Amino acid sequence: MTLYFLGTMTEEELLQQLDRIGADRRSFPYFAAKQETLRFFVKNVDVRAANALKQEMLSRGGDVIVHRQTIDCGVSHTDALMIGTTGQFSRLLEKLESMPYWGLDKFRLALSEALANFRTASWELALPGGRKLALGGRTKIMGIVNVTGDSFFEGSRRLDPQDAIRMAVSQIEEGADVVDIGGESTRPGALDLDPREEIDRIVPVIKAIRRLQPDAVLSVDTRKAAVARAAVEAGADIINDVSGLRYDSQMAETLRLLQVPVILMHSRETPRTMQENPSYGDVVGEVWDELDQAVKNAVRAGIRKENIILDPGLGFAKDVRHNLSLLKHVKAFSTLGRPLLIGHSRKSTIGHVLSLPSPSDRLEGTLSLTALCAWQGVPLVRVHDVKENFRVVQMIDAVRRAS
Repeated sequence: MTLYFLGTMTEEELLQQLDRIGADRRSFPYFAAKQETLRFFVKNVDVRAANALKQEMLSRGGDVIVHRQTIDCGVSHTDALMIGTTGQFSRLLEKLESMPYWGLDKFRLALSEALANFRTASWELALPGGRKLALGGRTKIMGIVNVTGDSFFEGSRRLDPQDAIRMAVSQIEEGADVVDIGGESTRPGALDLDPREEIDRIVPVIKAIRRLQPDAVLSVDTRKAAVARAAVEAGADIINDVSGLRYDSQMAETLRLLQVPVILMHSRETPRTMQENPSYGDVVGEVWDELDQAVKNAVRAGIRKENIILDPGLGFAKDVRHNLSLLKHVKAFSTLGRPLLIGHSRKSTIGHVLSLPSPSDRLEGTLSLTALCAWQGVPLVRVHDVKENFRVVQMIDAVRRAS
């Protein structure tokens, strides 16, 4: 008898199996709700609500892991790990509509949003000039062009404008979906650069690339409102703010007026001080919370949520253990509902794991993490070596699409 394991399938793959077996396609929603076990971690739940949730999930075939003293209310609150299928969670939501107490009404809204966001796999961001950036499906490549003399990877430094322009054009030809141009290094220990000098470095490069590649998607890596404004006026499409709008108090208002997509990255402190003993109790949960707050702050300031991309900020106020945990649990950020960018290229975590002190030796480690991200469906990765990384995501995409 032939009998083998099949992992979790996409909706299209499940439909293919229904057709292969000869099942009625109308049964698809029934099986789709059962095929994958989901796990949601919830912080600080009222113990009475936790007991109710556990009983409700058990009655539906799921379960909730809670503190051992929850059953007799020996604690007032507990964290919880909820385990169930989409169908079980959907039926729980129906029941919770009649349970508006102990914080369960707030929980119901949060779970409903998390389920909807978790299922979201494609996004379309509006760019200047009526163009669009589609994210989802194959992992997209963001190439790095540093118009600097002090970025951590020497091979990325292109302080001469003509060198930077040639590098950007080459990256586009090699498969870059986005080119990220930066005039200020944000490596650990880096000092701030005067905004005027940053503008002088990047604006000629942006203008030249836009002239040579009119349809190219150009991002600018800056924390400063004045630089963002000058960059967009010169032809940039996206602002990549490694401070998540925390560095410059005018950045949020500037982006509200510019109405271009923005990448909000998680970080703490400044590049000069961020690696001085970074500390987390739960790095995934804390980064999730802080990114969630960054989105809320941006929306409150008038930035459209549809214009936001999120980046957990590998290497920014995080040590090796933190970075590896974020990479392992990258799907945790799917419940925030916005496309994710991962910037791992040639970073020190790779050097630590592989005992490679020089960033120039970290290409293989970078490619392995690109493959990991692509397999997990990360929409966008930021890398130095476009050609090699583009080939990786093409192969991963081919495997993911195979029947």
